[in-house]
Amino acid sequence: MNKFIAIDFETAMFRPNSAIAIGLVKYHDYRLVDTFYSLIRPPHLYIRPDFTDIHGITVADVIDAPDFKHLWDNAISGFLDELPLAAHNASFDMGVLRATLEYYNFPMPKNKFFCSLALARKTWPQFPSRSLNNLAKHFCIEYEAHNALADAQTCGRIIELCAECHSDAAGMEQTFGIRDLLRKTGVRMKGL
Repeated sequence: MNKFIAIDFETAMFRPNSAIAIGLVKYHDYRLVDTFYSLIRPPHLYIRPDFTDIHGITVADVIDAPDFKHLWDNAISGFLDELPLAAHNASFDMGVLRATLEYYNFPMPKNKFFCSLALARKTWPQFPSRSLNNLAKHFCIEYEAHNALADAQTCGRIIELCAECHSDAAGMEQTFGIRDLLRKTGVRMKGL
């Protein structure tokens, strides 16, 4: 399978179930084929000012946004299907997804996930930092940091660049799938 979905969350505070934005980007053969973005009304209508300083999202932005329950039922679960998920520093985003699903009493989906940060560490060990922002600068990828959709798109682009580095062919071949990339780098796919 050569399909995956890059996912990114922004949160209101340190609580993992405080998601206030989600970005989802579907890739097939390392090419973007579909996107989904939404602001999310969090369970507690409060956003730490220092978090707003990072992502720019305020209470006024999310007060009329749908809650995660509505988004899950009407958009997110269908978009995810059962495709593998990818996130840069996946432990954070998968933690947000797990905590938010638990908060709303949804069962865990069957999706597996992998971490693009782990892929970047294996691919470019010589880089002093493999943060999404630093990788974007290094590879001249312009994006709006801490915008959930832009972060997810950049995550997918980093995965594509990793695949290009590890592919045996001069050009990307459709046969060099995500599982091949993970096997070659030693990065594991995990379950939610």
